[in-house]
Amino acid sequence: MDPVRKSRDTSPAGTGRSQARTGPPPAGARPPSADPGTSSAGTGQSSGDTPPAPDRTSQARRARRRERLLTTATELFITRGYPATSIERICVTARVSIRAFYEEFEGREALLIALHNDVARAGMEAALTVLSDPATESADTRARITALTRAYVDAVTADPAATRIAFIEVVGVGRAVEEHRLLWRGLWTDFLIGEAERAVERGEAVRRDYTLAMVALIGAVNELVGHWARNTGMFSPLMLADELVHHALAVLGLSAAPDGAVAGGGSGVPVDGAAPVDGARGGPADEGE
Repeated sequence: MDPVRKSRDTSPAGTGRSQARTGPPPAGARPPSADPGTSSAGTGQSSGDTPPAPDRTSQARRARRRERLLTTATELFITRGYPATSIERICVTARVSIRAFYEEFEGREALLIALHNDVARAGMEAALTVLSDPATESADTRARITALTRAYVDAVTADPAATRIAFIEVVGVGRAVEEHRLLWRGLWTDFLIGEAERAVERGEAVRRDYTLAMVALIGAVNELVGHWARNTGMFSPLMLADELVHHALAVLGLSAAPDGAVAGGGSGVPVDGAAPVDGARGGPADEGE
């Protein structure tokens, strides 16, 4: 299963930024026209003098306009709050007409969904990139969970303003936004259940239904990342990531390293002396990993 690909297929239309950023091209964008009327033939111009195709110029202009709206909305949602920020305020600040706004977004919630989707996809893609590393693929569960969690946290906290939007401002906004959040929660639940099943197959976790446990873990992730977004000066993203690793390992019945540090160090290779699984949970020690 590829959660990011699934998200592209099932996310609300028009939620990504321009292709130069994180998401897919803007909704409604078209490739350059193949209409002969837009070529140099019959225009009296040489091929070297042919101006850019109108569709391509329009697409680039719309992409810039869309990005300006997203950037402006982020700044206003952070400083004023989502409820107090109107479409009119966004348009005036971004110097975009209201008509142009509605060419990009169905409404204010659609714009918020686009901002959330950028952060959510960045986190998932970072985790999948780490897991594609052969060292992580062969690593034990502690090292694997550590590597993917640190990569995820690095991605979703890279822009504190975007983090605040994705983990605080989206909460309780409306039905469309909540459905979008539930979509991502479902993707992450499936993803994490797959990681639990891998640990079970390796003999590193007890066999059971992990569905509810992973839903609870996702809730913990959302709360802790939101807490970091409200208090960015109190603790580092690395501290946040390692706390989340402890939670994830506990769900799987795994312990941290003897000195209290998470085994694996984010390198994809287990740390020497990693503690065995708590025998009361039915998991074997990691000898020979």
